[in-house]
Amino acid sequence: MSSDPWGRVDETGTVYVRTADGEQVVGSWQAGTPEEALAYFERKYEGLVVEIGLLEKRVKTTDLSAKDAQTAIDHIREQVDAHHAVGDLDALKTRLDKLVETVDKRREERKQQRAKQSDEARHSKEALVAEAEELAQSDQWRAAGERLRALVDTWKGLPRLDRKSDDELWHRFSHARSAFSKRRKAHFAQLDAQREEARKTKERLVAEAESLSGSTDWGPTAARYRDLMSEWKAAGRAQREHEDDLWNRFRGAQDIFFAARSSVFAERDAEQSENLKLKEELAEEAEKLLPIGDLKGTRAAFRSINERWEAIGHVPRDARPKVEGRMHAVERAIQDAEENEWRRTNPEARARAEGLTGQLQAAVDKLRGQIEQARAQGNNAKADKLERELEGRQALLDQALKGLHEFGG
Repeated sequence: MSSDPWGRVDETGTVYVRTADGEQVVGSWQAGTPEEALAYFERKYEGLVVEIGLLEKRVKTTDLSAKDAQTAIDHIREQVDAHHAVGDLDALKTRLDKLVETVDKRREERKQQRAKQSDEARHSKEALVAEAEELAQSDQWRAAGERLRALVDTWKGLPRLDRKSDDELWHRFSHARSAFSKRRKAHFAQLDAQREEARKTKERLVAEAESLSGSTDWGPTAARYRDLMSEWKAAGRAQREHEDDLWNRFRGAQDIFFAARSSVFAERDAEQSENLKLKEELAEEAEKLLPIGDLKGTRAAFRSINERWEAIGHVPRDARPKVEGRMHAVERAIQDAEENEWRRTNPEARARAEGLTGQLQAAVDKLRGQIEQARAQGNNAKADKLERELEGRQALLDQALKGLHEFGG
């Protein structure tokens, strides 16, 4: 009989292994010596040790699933429980039990991790749905559309939830996208209708603008072109493929008209500039008539100048007040001289002036006498009052004397 610390072989060739539950039959060995029998079953034990060691390493260092790990453990445990090896089988069972604990712990950790990921995914998808529902009401068609497409890509990258929750959230998300697409489609359909209406309006405006391009009724036509421009701006934009062409035709018609008007106005401006030079020469000739000596000769000379003035056409509007003002100044000077001459030679006016002067002189002389008398009597208050009255009468007298002097008196 042969034995070692973990097993023995009896006289019949039966191999035993020692366990905590007592000896267990490993098998029967008839092919060689007992030592060879023990060595064979010890190698089988070493094989189990290696297999458990490899499994422990896989569980520790790889993402081996708990299900696959448990299957491998059960497979090794069947071999250990079958007692077909000689060695410390109880130690192997203990290692397998610890490995089961590790796998169970890993399973729980992964379960919690999946629950956490699922919770995070739920919150992420709920946030995507909330943003999508907000974007569904946006009028920023381009930006909102691009953002919704980005949200779809984000959604696809998130883990799935349980079917019910995932389907409910996706339904809301999809509904928001559909609502936005429906609103955008309606908006652009309305925009297309408005642009078509704008195209029709601008076609009409272009037709009228082109019909006016040959007009020589400068003022009213220019005013109508301004009105057409206002209508053009109010009409809104037509479709892109029509807008530029319509605008070029509209602008081209205006350019034809205003170029023709500018040409005519340039000729008129040149003519008016020449007229201005002629009128400035006449104004200078009229100004040389001042100061007036011979009223009759001056009047005749000014009349001749004025006749030549009237024969000259228009001058530039901004220069008109200045040059006409120079002529009016000479004309007023002649009119003032005529009025003075009339007053000087009018007998009735002269008589009225002399009578008024005499009355005022008598009143002044009387006041002076009254003042002297009041002073002599010591009545200074009365004298002061009379002197103030005298000042007023004296002023009137001085004015009357001046007027009488104009009559040559």
